[in-house]
Amino acid sequence: MANASFVRTEMLPEKAPPGTAVGAIGWLRANMFSNVANSILSIISIILIYMVVSRLFSWTFLSVWNANSLKECREIMHATWGETEGHACWGVIRERWLQLLFGFYPPELYWRPILAFILLIGALGPILFSGRAPRQLIYLTAAYPFLLPLLMWGGPIWGPLLVAAGFAIGYVGYRVLEPLIGGLGALVGAVVLPVIWWLFVVGPLAGALSSVLPIGLETVESRNFGGFMLSILIGVVAIGCSLPIGIVLALGRQSDLLIVKAICVGFIEFIRGVPLITLLFVASTLLNIFMPPGTNFDIILRVMIMVTLFASAYMAEVVRGGLAALPTGQYEGADSLGLDYWQAQRLIIMPQALKISIPGIVSTFIGVFKDTVLVSIIGLLDPLGLATAIRADSAWNGIYWELFAFIAAMFWVFCFSMSRYSMYLERRLKTTN
Repeated sequence: MANASFVRTEMLPEKAPPGTAVGAIGWLRANMFSNVANSILSIISIILIYMVVSRLFSWTFLSVWNANSLKECREIMHATWGETEGHACWGVIRERWLQLLFGFYPPELYWRPILAFILLIGALGPILFSGRAPRQLIYLTAAYPFLLPLLMWGGPIWGPLLVAAGFAIGYVGYRVLEPLIGGLGALVGAVVLPVIWWLFVVGPLAGALSSVLPIGLETVESRNFGGFMLSILIGVVAIGCSLPIGIVLALGRQSDLLIVKAICVGFIEFIRGVPLITLLFVASTLLNIFMPPGTNFDIILRVMIMVTLFASAYMAEVVRGGLAALPTGQYEGADSLGLDYWQAQRLIIMPQALKISIPGIVSTFIGVFKDTVLVSIIGLLDPLGLATAIRADSAWNGIYWELFAFIAAMFWVFCFSMSRYSMYLERRLKTTN
């Protein structure tokens, strides 16, 4: 009797998967039409999206660009499409886009804010793309806080140079005092010496040097600032200063020193309990009351200070959340290595806490940048303030959506870029799976 084999002795060749299970058709079946309910909802959603997108496309692209007034826009729309509804009048953007970007900054000096923005990108390179940007840019990063006011406001170069010299004085003071009075006393001296230098020496010395060597740029008054230039200026300063201040406040809130902890907790809770617009009103009306008589405290500088303090309080809570998320083993490991408090924070604790806090930090940055539009309430001409001024012109009285759409698109570009960078940084640091 011949042997019969019931087990296959060779492998069958692989077959392609069904066409309905892969590709676009497979994706649609799995995600949109997996059952009757999902199919109905998907069809309704497609219809609604089509209605919205088609109207938006028509309004955006079937529009008028070459018009010098809203009346002329409507005449062109009526002559072209027989109606004025459903079509945008981008003539206002064509005519006023420079004003929306730069406010009333002198046109012949536009190169200065443009150069400041280009230098900002270069200065952020070593910070945002550490290890990939050219190392020489770190010098631009260190110099940028002093180049920015010189380019934007102009004036003699001696003021920014002497302010920068204050940091060098603090560093030298710390090195000299540390072997004499110890680390804590040297740290206090390193803070007090620059403050004395800035308050009592910089002003008279800068005036004397300017009278001898009047080197500088043409001065631009703060009242000429406006548009996205003003929003970016306030946002960059607030974002750049709020992170280090927030880190200090977060550490102070966890301090064992009662006075330090009480000051940090009181500051954080007070700022978080007060709306930003209230702080801006304080900056615009009350802050000068607390200054010496005759002091001219620039309104934009006052706003920068208040927005920075506001962002710092929220940043402190974000960083504190990152510190609380670290397991106690990290602190114990730092102690086992014999590190002191500041060494442990700098080398072990804070890098991990900031890594965990990246989404919250970037969300705070985005919120601060969007909140810069609130300065229009205290009379500064940010993009919304300029939109109101443009609509007050008889030629463009009655136009709304085009201005707001342009402003929204510009803010979206910056905020979306920050969001994408946050995701890039999380992938690079492997904070998500």
